[in-house]
Amino acid sequence: MSEFKQTLNSSLGKKLIMALTGLFLCTFLIVHVGGNLLLFKHDDGFSFNVYANFLTHFPPIEVIAYLLYLSILVHALYGLILTVKNRKARPVRYAVAAKSDASWSSKNMGLLGSVLFLFIVIHMGDFWFRYHNDKTMGFKEYRTDLATGETKVSDYTPANAEFSHSVSTENNVEVVRVKDLHARVTTSFSNLIYVIFYVIAMGAVAFHLLHGFQSAFRTLGWVHRKYTPVVYFIGTWLFAVIIPLLFAAMPVYYYYLSTQGAH
Repeated sequence: MSEFKQTLNSSLGKKLIMALTGLFLCTFLIVHVGGNLLLFKHDDGFSFNVYANFLTHFPPIEVIAYLLYLSILVHALYGLILTVKNRKARPVRYAVAAKSDASWSSKNMGLLGSVLFLFIVIHMGDFWFRYHNDKTMGFKEYRTDLATGETKVSDYTPANAEFSHSVSTENNVEVVRVKDLHARVTTSFSNLIYVIFYVIAMGAVAFHLLHGFQSAFRTLGWVHRKYTPVVYFIGTWLFAVIIPLLFAAMPVYYYYLSTQGAH
């Protein structure tokens, strides 16, 4: 076995891969939450549907998406392996647990990761899988007057089943026809059980990243008395507070709209 393979199969190698895939997933979270903030625009889903269509049909993004799926699987698999290995290394709990400086999140990364993996599977099945495979998903047509900027929306029925999207201009009017993922978001987030599960999952994201983001830098050896406090600050406030709160606000906001009969 080569030295490289031996390193990858060691505990240190697995932690390094977890750190790298974890940081890659952190960058994805920034992009994902930024795009999803378009859900707060009152434009009948125009911006969000165009954003979803762009992510699905722009080739470089598709390549990154497959790297993302692979990272999620590797990160989850290696996390599971390390958790099982750590438990086997200490099969009998101490009668009296000694005090530890480890935080609750650091001691429960396996549990938090399991909740997140379940959430990702359900979330991708409800949105990503349906967007790509559900032939009953509707389309919207957005007609924007290029002179005034006014946009009108209507349902659109494609002439053939293979239609995916189109952008054209007719007499100074831009016509955009895309799948209506916004309608799927509205339906899913009108379900209180789904909203509660989503918010709990975002709590798991917060605690997972509260320890995971900082831990990744330590695993990679990127520790410096000058920069480590910055890493802690970003890990705590951006990844453990702001991003989970923004994600959690979306289902709560759409559920509130559904109770007001806004959809």
